Amino acid sequence: MAVGFFTLLLSACSVLDNNSAPPEPKPDLSELAHQAAERIVAGNPDITRYSPMIAATFVDIDNLSQSSTFGRISSEIMASALARQGMQVREVKMRDSMFIEESVGELILSRQVQRLSAQHDARSILMGTYAQGQDYVYVSARVVRSGDAMVLGTADFRLPLNNNTRSLLDAGGW
Repeated sequence: MAVGFFTLLLSACSVLDNNSAPPEPKPDLSELAHQAAERIVAGNPDITRYSPMIAATFVDIDNLSQSSTFGRISSEIMASALARQGMQVREVKMRDSMFIEESVGELILSRQVQRLSAQHDARSILMGTYAQGQDYVYVSARVVRSGDAMVLGTADFRLPLNNNTRSLLDAGGW
């Protein structure tokens, strides 16, 4: 009988222990983007030599001419995170010379890379794509040398898909 009571007591304690610590919150877009920026710089510590950098809006992998609020904020957060890692980031939205399509953002297609980088005196460009799955949004970010389109650094991450993320992915969310 004492063994049964002791077993019951131990199982009650383990239930209490499991309930006492709240589950860790899932990482958000900002946290994941900052971790990705750290990985980009860690993978190529000389990447900051390719400053200044301009940031292009991240685009939908299934339609490279389409973006969303998610694509715009992802590139903004990644540019901020890279700036915190020592990259000089040139803000192109302040300049009249770059056309910004209202519903898409600053899309940079390969044929425009050299013209835009020369226009903004940029040595590199932050580019990225995203794809929506059933449970996650997958993001691939890379810093590309503007002169020859060589990839200088890259990082990928996935963000849990919830109602907040779904609303950012709505292309009409502009």
